Amino acid sequence: MKVGILGGTNLGKTLGKKFMEAGVDVVFGVRSDFDTELPEWKILNRFYNRLCPYESAIIQSDFVLICSDDQYLPAICESLQSVDLDDKIIIDCTNQLNSQDLTNSNTLRIQKAIPKAVLFKAFNNLGLDYPEEDVLGFVKETYFCGNSLDHKKQVKRLIELIGYKAIYAGMLENANLLEAFYHLSQVIRKNRENNDHYHFKLIAV
Repeated sequence: MKVGILGGTNLGKTLGKKFMEAGVDVVFGVRSDFDTELPEWKILNRFYNRLCPYESAIIQSDFVLICSDDQYLPAICESLQSVDLDDKIIIDCTNQLNSQDLTNSNTLRIQKAIPKAVLFKAFNNLGLDYPEEDVLGFVKETYFCGNSLDHKKQVKRLIELIGYKAIYAGMLENANLLEAFYHLSQVIRKNRENNDHYHFKLIAV
């Protein structure tokens, strides 16, 4: 099994390291103008030779995690469209920056670009700056959704492999709800005086 991480964000770097620590082969796909001389990325590239263009990372991987900023999503979609996605599982880990238009989540934008691909959403509750928003490591769960019941168990195992509780949230049409969940946490933060970060935990009663 090989995991490809698309996007040079803190989330991408952190998830990639967690998978590597779990013994998974990881490759990072970054844009052509990405600064590979940034300290931690430079180490990853020098000692593991893991940084490559988007397309190369997609081709090499069984699971492809999209962890990019919004402005690079079109380029990633183009790269996804240009390669064979058979036997690959694509996982969107992002949140659309425009919280006023949650009817068109990033996940649904990706689905329009690659309608025949196996697509899930997961890890978006962590945020692209993770672990900056959870420095003590309190967040131990993530919510995921997707239409392919045949691949649901594979995604669940992938999430659990790096120590998170995987909570299934139904079909891909619920991706906008997962993004709204993230944006609600940001609104709560902005309206609190202490500027702490806030996360949600699922409780069964």
